[in-house]
Amino acid sequence: MAAAKINMRRRMTFILIMTLLCLAAVVVKLFIIQFVQGSFLQEQAKTYRTRSLTVSASRGTIYDAKGNKMAVSLTADSVGVYTSQVKASGREHEIAETLAGLLEMDFESVYQRITSSSSFVWIKRKVDFEVSNLIQYENLPGVTIVEETQRYYPFGTLAAHVLGFAGVDNQGLEGVELSLEDWLVGEDGSIVGLYDANEQAIPQTDYDYVAPVDGNDVYLTIDSNIQYFCERELAKLMASDTPPKRAGIIIMDPDTGAIVAMACSDPYDPNSWDDYESSSWRNWLVSDSYEPGSTFKTITLATALEEGTVTPSSSFYDSGSIRVANANIGCWASVPHGQQTLAEAVSNSCNPAFVQIAQSIENKQSGLFYSYIESFGFNALTGVDLPGEATGIIQAESNRGPVEIATTGIGQGIAVTPIQLITAVCAIANDGILLEPQIVSQVRDGEDVIYEMQTKEVRRVISAETAQTVRSMMEGVITDGSGKNAAIDGYRIAGKTGTAQKAENGVYASGKYVASFIGMVPAEDPELVCLVVVDEPSGVYYGSQVAAPIFKSVMSDTLRYLGIEPDSSIITEDGEDDDSILVQVPGVVNLDVDSAVALLAEMGLKAEINGEGPLVTSQSPLASYYVESGSMVVLYTGGITENQDGSSRVTVPNLVGKRLAATANLLSAMGLSLVPEGSGVAYDQNPAPGTVVESGSTVTVYFQDESTVINVVE
Repeated sequence: MAAAKINMRRRMTFILIMTLLCLAAVVVKLFIIQFVQGSFLQEQAKTYRTRSLTVSASRGTIYDAKGNKMAVSLTADSVGVYTSQVKASGREHEIAETLAGLLEMDFESVYQRITSSSSFVWIKRKVDFEVSNLIQYENLPGVTIVEETQRYYPFGTLAAHVLGFAGVDNQGLEGVELSLEDWLVGEDGSIVGLYDANEQAIPQTDYDYVAPVDGNDVYLTIDSNIQYFCERELAKLMASDTPPKRAGIIIMDPDTGAIVAMACSDPYDPNSWDDYESSSWRNWLVSDSYEPGSTFKTITLATALEEGTVTPSSSFYDSGSIRVANANIGCWASVPHGQQTLAEAVSNSCNPAFVQIAQSIENKQSGLFYSYIESFGFNALTGVDLPGEATGIIQAESNRGPVEIATTGIGQGIAVTPIQLITAVCAIANDGILLEPQIVSQVRDGEDVIYEMQTKEVRRVISAETAQTVRSMMEGVITDGSGKNAAIDGYRIAGKTGTAQKAENGVYASGKYVASFIGMVPAEDPELVCLVVVDEPSGVYYGSQVAAPIFKSVMSDTLRYLGIEPDSSIITEDGEDDDSILVQVPGVVNLDVDSAVALLAEMGLKAEINGEGPLVTSQSPLASYYVESGSMVVLYTGGITENQDGSSRVTVPNLVGKRLAATANLLSAMGLSLVPEGSGVAYDQNPAPGTVVESGSTVTVYFQDESTVINVVE
């Protein structure tokens, strides 16, 4: 009995002790929760109950130079779901089916989202207001409409490659929307409130509101009216019977570096940017490089004049081609230019002459030519505020042999971007000072101006005297050379045409060219510089025929729009040239003179005979050129003529660039014998073109493999 009592006491004591220990543990735990972890747990509980709703900031408005809105932010409704409320309703299938039908989405995709483990999910962002109203009318549990901002471009496709676009999360993705993101983006605000476990707002609680800070407004240098002129002409070109692969135009103010217009063909609509292939978004006038051809001769000329390796009194002889190391570089003209002054070489865009000019620079000092090329801004970024800019490509120093120097001098074997080329030529227009191109005129925070464009001088490249001389010679291209189709009545224009072969996989592609024209107006004190680039033109491919007329159309309207008055001293008698009819020059080479004159007359063209032979050996302008109706075509004649003693004389034709079979057939028809040397394509001949020899004489023609022949068109 006593033992039982002792055991009972022990059990009760044990129970008491355990109870006290448990109570102590509870007290300790309560102490820790209340005093040690109290603040932390309070914050954690608040976090679980707190929901923050983002209030989107509006991106800054983008204006053109005249204050026209080109990109604005509008409100848009987005559809989101609190998944716990959906699950608590037990109507998941119904809600998913309703949303999928109204939003035109896949049912399974919607169902997976609204039943996911996330507390909040987006179903669709930035929907039409009509759709959002229908969803609100359905009053679906857990479904909410959130007001966001959406980018809108009032002018649609206009200047799309400059503007770019903003994505669904209000972030810039292309164009100035991307490059000027830090100025445009702003800071989102928020509304913070308390919610229960069912995601219902707790009534009679305070909400914290943090106001959004809208982005800054940006004013571009682009003039939307001039931009329209450019895009209108590009649209005409692309809609023609012979559209090119693509085309582009840049217009700059050479005194400030401001980009007045920048247009690419086949623009996209940034309001629906995701409906287009990503390749169509790229502004290739900034990001793609090409071989500029003869437009680059302006840089070669400026360098040589600045260094004194040529002067305006220098003269050059063109036999039709020039031999450089193991390559033969032909001139684009079918008739050799012969002896010519520097000004004539520029007007004629004579390749052999410019090869000699480039050689004269390098002969003075090795690397001097390339030093000037880099000084003009090539092989480097221009610094324009547009994304994706490329540096172009120039020959590596270890690879600058005689051929590379020669081809670079005529604009082949060097790759530049359109923005680089026009920036460099603007230095010539700006009396030798290279400026950084600019696309942003002003940035404002409300009424406060936080950025104002200032002219950014990079360096002086050439003297003002050299620049003026170059401009004067470039005027000759318009008045006497290949740039006549760019002439605008009443204005002095300095310009240069270009037609370059396109390189593919390390070789020049047959039948693929880049035609271009760059011009400045007025030539004596340029206010605008315009570059037109046409990539892979169809049919006629010369820059003088394809790009120069586009320059004329765009700049004619631009000059009138800006109120730049014509010079009355150089207006033609009738004062009108807009209604002139362009005629394509037919090919009459190898026709007899009477037939050639008759064919030209049928086309409304006049003929000037130069020579005494019965056959047309060459013509100027070349076949396929477009000239005004009534223009003169010079026919150079040769062939067989009779001597007084009854013997015959023959004028040797230009055979450079012809293949062996064509050479043999032509000489045979003219009563001459061929002595071929080598095989492939003719690069030289003896006697020279134009030489009068006795009928039956032999003509030695030197041929070489086509891969070693460099044919530069213009």
